[in-house]
Amino acid sequence: MSQALTERPAQSWSDEFRATFLLAWPLVVAQVAQNALFTTDVIMMGWLGPEFLAGGTLATAFFMPFLLLGGGIVSAVAPLAAQAIGARKIKNVRRSVRQGFWAAIVIALALLPLIWQIETILLAAGQEPHLAALAGLYMHVAVFVLFPGLGLFVLRSFLSALGSTQIILYTTIAGVIVNAVGNYALMFGNFGFPRLELLGAAITTVVTNAVMFGLLLAYALLHRRYKRFYILVRLWKPDWPRFVEIFRIGTPIGLTIMAEVGMFAIAAIFVGWLGTDALAAHAVALQCASFAFMVPLGVGMASTVRVGLAFGAGSDDAVGKAGWTSMMVGVGFMCITCALFLTMPGFFVRFFLDPTDPGNANALALAGTFLVMAGVFQIVDGAQVVAAHALRGLADTTVPMIIALIGYWLVGMPIAWWLGDASRLGGVGVWTGLAAGLGFVAVILTARFAMREQLGLLARRRMVAA
Repeated sequence: MSQALTERPAQSWSDEFRATFLLAWPLVVAQVAQNALFTTDVIMMGWLGPEFLAGGTLATAFFMPFLLLGGGIVSAVAPLAAQAIGARKIKNVRRSVRQGFWAAIVIALALLPLIWQIETILLAAGQEPHLAALAGLYMHVAVFVLFPGLGLFVLRSFLSALGSTQIILYTTIAGVIVNAVGNYALMFGNFGFPRLELLGAAITTVVTNAVMFGLLLAYALLHRRYKRFYILVRLWKPDWPRFVEIFRIGTPIGLTIMAEVGMFAIAAIFVGWLGTDALAAHAVALQCASFAFMVPLGVGMASTVRVGLAFGAGSDDAVGKAGWTSMMVGVGFMCITCALFLTMPGFFVRFFLDPTDPGNANALALAGTFLVMAGVFQIVDGAQVVAAHALRGLADTTVPMIIALIGYWLVGMPIAWWLGDASRLGGVGVWTGLAAGLGFVAVILTARFAMREQLGLLARRRMVAA
């Protein structure tokens, strides 16, 4: 009954709320678990020593934007599949998934030679040679995660479109366990395995993603509800219109994600100019904000599916219900975190910095101040991510990408750079810039969804009918 509810447009606000909740909560927890994968790697690299942690961190920081770019592109499968399901065109679901796999392979093959040159690129960027060498050692194995990793994005998009998000959660939890055990065995030479240190972490990363991909693929092929889609039938057969459509819709999604990730990465550099305490405080506040962000992100993913279903079914009323319900849920949660960060920032920062150590006094004070600023932008951060995902359900991605680029890089970054100078507001100024960029994007994207009919966004059903 619950899955049937998530596979059709809702007739009432209460039905839409239930369907959104059923879709979103496993995705929220899965996002938290996904973060745990990276957290496990960081912790265990730290056990190896500072140099290994620094080398692994350099490699991951270099690699993640490319993975997110590719993942954003192939995640176009979600709105396309949801629209096809809403239009009751089952064959088009298979076409979208099949070409999603094609796109994943093409993207992986295109990115692999570039990422392989990580050591050369890091040396050219002025990094220390021994750290660049460690990053290269790690990445020359970990780069092959592109193939199962991008395939995972495709399968998650397919299963999310069908309302089957709990299996995504269970698979991610399984991945966390495999990753932790694999790291413990291969990095440190336990259970009779050789001690491979950073190379062991890279092998485990690839194996973990391959296991997760295999589990989801087996589920999609063998479960009676999903095997009827025959997603691997004639996989070798090209479908150029659908292949091009995935890149048309997905490329702006990937670039939007990179724009936001890049804004926060550059902000860290600005804060780093202010000293070690400021950078440590920034990391603490950002971790708290990132954890809270997982909720509207999961709700936004559900919104893409719910809006796409209604859009494909031709129900403009249901499109509105789906988008605004997700907005209320996502922003409503961020109102709670906003209140918590504003009223009790010290409670949260003490989880990361020992308050009994006198040497942490300045960092603790700065972290509390930065977390208050994070509280200020909680609401707009939730609004922008849900609005962006709702628009993706309408296959509207190019204009939102332009809005994001303007908001993050022409509004947020200049403010963060100017106000972030030590002679002005310092770290508070950097966070003010982040809030301004997110606020700009949130207002414009929300207005765009509200004006979807006037802008002609509801008339775009070309690929569903094809």
